Amino acid sequence: MTPAALADLLHAVAVDVLTERGLDTAVLPDTVTVERPRNPEHGDYATNLALRSAKKAGVAPAELAGWLATRLEDTDAIATAEVAGPGFLNLRLAADAQAGIVDAVLTAGEAYGHTDALTGQAINLEFVSANPTGPIHLGGTRWAAVGDALGRVLASQGAAVTREYYVNDAGAQIDRFAESLLAAAEGRPVPENGYGGAYVAEVAQKVLKASGGVGDSSTAGLLDQPEDEKLAAFKRLGVEAMLEEMRASLESFGTHFDVWSSEQALHSSGAVERSVQQLKDENALYFADGAWWLRSSDHGDDKDRVVIKSDGRPAYIAGDIAYYRDKRARGADLAIYMLGADHHGYIHRLKAVAAAFGDDPARVEVLIGQLVSLVRDGQPVKMSKRAGTIITLEDLVDAVGVDAARYTLARSSVDQVLEIDLDLISSRTNENPVFYVQYAHARLASLARNAADLGVSAENPDLALLTHPREGDLIRTLGEFPRVLSSAAALREPHRVARYLEELAGAYHRFYDTCRVLPQGDEEPSAIHTARLALCSAARQVLANGLGLLGVSAPERM
Repeated sequence: MTPAALADLLHAVAVDVLTERGLDTAVLPDTVTVERPRNPEHGDYATNLALRSAKKAGVAPAELAGWLATRLEDTDAIATAEVAGPGFLNLRLAADAQAGIVDAVLTAGEAYGHTDALTGQAINLEFVSANPTGPIHLGGTRWAAVGDALGRVLASQGAAVTREYYVNDAGAQIDRFAESLLAAAEGRPVPENGYGGAYVAEVAQKVLKASGGVGDSSTAGLLDQPEDEKLAAFKRLGVEAMLEEMRASLESFGTHFDVWSSEQALHSSGAVERSVQQLKDENALYFADGAWWLRSSDHGDDKDRVVIKSDGRPAYIAGDIAYYRDKRARGADLAIYMLGADHHGYIHRLKAVAAAFGDDPARVEVLIGQLVSLVRDGQPVKMSKRAGTIITLEDLVDAVGVDAARYTLARSSVDQVLEIDLDLISSRTNENPVFYVQYAHARLASLARNAADLGVSAENPDLALLTHPREGDLIRTLGEFPRVLSSAAALREPHRVARYLEELAGAYHRFYDTCRVLPQGDEEPSAIHTARLALCSAARQVLANGLGLLGVSAPERM
């Protein structure tokens, strides 16, 4: 019996108990809280249902808890129900109920933990969205790991998720990038406020090659063209070359985007102008001091934001307005933006954009990610040789590999500054979280191979035999997985999956060190071996499911 099923049972029993005594069942909470006690001696699960409901029902919490305990012990699922403290209930599952968790895992397989809670909801998830002016930096790499994992978690709960990359290919930074490329192609120093690093020269050569400007006398005159034509070519071809490289980097990192949206396309297609005009027509913008303004202060912003400047040019937020409108037109019910640490101000202004179009501001969610740094031997890792001033996605992957990079970046809450110890996550020790979890899966895979060699099968197990405390601990940990996924999706916190996997790996290692799974020597296989092997199969399945949601491999051997 999973915690969710236990919560349903508690609610049903409480309804019966209150009804029999003529008490109002409306006092019961919509969601019954079921938790695992820190001290296993207190039972398998505990609930505060009586404490939450008794006062409204007009009875003492301990009295209501006693009624519930008596009724619960009459069910097949509960072995014991004890009243503790002022009205808590400590519960121990019957052996058959615990067995039901293992059976649920083995029956559902890869779908275990998945629900339809978000079915029918279309979510546009925008993340990374680094400017196409250089390789993906460490902050963007964090979003690549976390955003992709979040998309997988949301999809596991039934949501239709569109993973989107917004290409900021308009504005001053793109102009500076083009000027930097042209300077590199002509052998001139980096312009003031321009982009440096070896990659600039590499991209410049790609532009020349793409334009036919190298080794072809008929087109070798690209650099002899008028300045504006040269800059236009380097802007267009430079962005294309940079995006091609970024796509390849992200795909090799296991992060795929369904849609790549262009900021420049929103301007050139007239979408920005049309979107702003719509808000003007609907009086969602106001005119003051020669400019058009968005009432973002009505939604928590520190001031209203200029949309159209007094000189008639659109401010950056005008593109955001068109982009939100475009997402909604494509069917997004919810737009989640995953932005960097310096984008706190965007939270309220993007919600104001939604409100300006008549939407509930809750249709917009903005997640802010904090900075990432690397250390080795206790010292900060120096800047990338290729990128010049930043550490890139490739730098991190070259140092530790894709699995370690993704897991490490995804296992911490994004609102925390993250320091990555390269020595630790490269190590093959239990102190390295990704190794600890992957090793548990590899150990289980090895166990399955050994079982096959011995002729021990996990088919038709008598799961009621799994009564050892370590077996119970592992089983109940498996039962937590659906609730962990549900919370990770609801709170937009995929790191909960990683932390759970570490708990599950620990429960498995402790079980394995205590309970012998396979027969040894001349011992004949018995029912307990079959039951324990089935439990191991369930643990292996859940580890694989969780690692898959993080985009991390589940190795068969290590």
